Amino acid sequence: MALKLFGKYDLDTVEVKDISLKSSLSFEGVNPRVHTFGRHGKKQHAKQKINVVERLVNKLMRGGTGEKTSGKVIRTGGRLQGKKQQMLKVVENAFAIVEEKTKKNPVQVLVEALENSAPREEVTRVSYGGVSYQIAVDTSSSRRLDLALRNITLAALMRAFNKPVSLSESLADEIVYSANKDVQNSYAIKKRDEAERMARSAR
Repeated sequence: MALKLFGKYDLDTVEVKDISLKSSLSFEGVNPRVHTFGRHGKKQHAKQKINVVERLVNKLMRGGTGEKTSGKVIRTGGRLQGKKQQMLKVVENAFAIVEEKTKKNPVQVLVEALENSAPREEVTRVSYGGVSYQIAVDTSSSRRLDLALRNITLAALMRAFNKPVSLSESLADEIVYSANKDVQNSYAIKKRDEAERMARSAR
């Protein structure tokens, strides 16, 4: 009998439609608490073997940039850094909210959100003869997933920062918005569109 995520959600039925993300999205190593205890930490490219839900949890454990992000200063004051059990509970509660709103497996909704918010191309700076140019480049599958996870978690932190909304509620909202390609409300979708728009202009 296969173990279920948080003892509730079956991962065998989760479908990844984006072919380029299949190699980076992992659903292995599932245990009821989704915690590998850093056993892949010092191995090259090993993060691709870490369950995508644990990677989401790890992205939430950030201390804030201390700089303006989309017009907001995010400083968590160390309240989230290293608090993995706390963040696991946040994600578990967020998944419960997502399931209630969508009536679907929340892991499938998360995968759809990641597929929709992962940019396919971006710009990079190169120098020729002392002059710098921006050129459009394709984004690797690993970086696509990293950017999508980062933007989804950053959106959740910004939406809950100094607000009456809990982090679980804001994370659930962002996952649902991204899965539905809600350009008006999803921060991650807006960041994807911004990156791809800049790449188009740099071609």
